[in-house]
Amino acid sequence: MEKRGASNEGGPKKREGFLLLPPPRTAPPRLFVPRFRSTTPTKVVAMAPAVEAVEKKTSSAPIKAPALNERILSSMSRRSIAAHPWHDLEIGPGAPTIFNCVIEIPRGSKVKYELDKKTGLIVVDRVLYSSVVYPHNYGFIPRTLCEDSDPLDVLVIMQEPVIPGCFLRAKAIGLMPMIDQGEADDKIIAVCADDPEYKHYNDIKELPPHRLAEIRRFFEDYKKNENKEVAVNDFLPASAAYEAIKHSMDLYATYIVEGLRR
Repeated sequence: MEKRGASNEGGPKKREGFLLLPPPRTAPPRLFVPRFRSTTPTKVVAMAPAVEAVEKKTSSAPIKAPALNERILSSMSRRSIAAHPWHDLEIGPGAPTIFNCVIEIPRGSKVKYELDKKTGLIVVDRVLYSSVVYPHNYGFIPRTLCEDSDPLDVLVIMQEPVIPGCFLRAKAIGLMPMIDQGEADDKIIAVCADDPEYKHYNDIKELPPHRLAEIRRFFEDYKKNENKEVAVNDFLPASAAYEAIKHSMDLYATYIVEGLRR
């Protein structure tokens, strides 16, 4: 006869009046990791907030500077458009005698730079076909308009070439009437008002005759290899230059300013 409980493996067992229980299941003992309090002064200081940090928390947080392209876009959005040398640069209170002008082509250049009227940037139009270079700095007068829908051209006589896109003060001393492919394309002849060698000139007749001959020859020849006809007439005095500048200022006010208002 089989004894009761003899086959209960893993369960409680009897042994002569005692009930044997399995040992209780317990979690493994935790590993004791001692913690040491740092006594190093530098560590204590690092744990405490600095005085400057506390002050920053109480004050308003500084505004992070935007990236460069974001600043440019932000500036343009405030202005609607970027500055344009033809429209945004003032002609100056001394016009038509002394005025601001933007230089497109430096003296000695064979590259024909010109204003891109849409963007306001200086663009390379072409390299001259003839073996000539510009005898003097060449550009335009801001806030003027001619019959060819361009600003009034100006040739500025001075000692040194200047970079394209800069502007300077010029003094009108004469007018060079010119016909370019059958259309009037007059040029103002001026001197740099801040050049000690030329600022005392007041009229074109004061220039050496050879200087005038150089200017005339350049404009007669610089388009010959392009099969374009250019005719240069006799130079006119400073009074004619003043009238041409005033006329171009009036045209600008009539067609450009009024057009923007509409």
